[in-house]
Amino acid sequence: MEIWINPACSKCRGALSLLDAEGADYTVRRYLEDVPSPDEIRDVLGRLGLEPWDITRTGEADAKELGVDEWPRDAASRERWITALTEHPGLIQRPIITAQDGSAVVARSEEAVRDALGR
Repeated sequence: MEIWINPACSKCRGALSLLDAEGADYTVRRYLEDVPSPDEIRDVLGRLGLEPWDITRTGEADAKELGVDEWPRDAASRERWITALTEHPGLIQRPIITAQDGSAVVARSEEAVRDALGR
């Protein structure tokens, strides 16, 4: 199990606390420092069953500067979104937990963290 975090994020710290309380075996990835490659983003999206725009923090300054709210959300634009996530990792929704069964969850709630633990 791996969890992508930003240490400054309260949701990430909460997820880590819950994982620790449950005695989970996991690896921390500080994705702002260890930026996921396009292939890793594609892999996580497949595991999540989501599209890149589904995990993009559109309220961030970088998102506004890039104008992502205006970008098409279709198959032809998918790579543009993935490139934006790799070039601006702060746009990636957090935390993301990759579960042992090959799936993943955006673990912004205690329920989502527990769901990942049960996989």
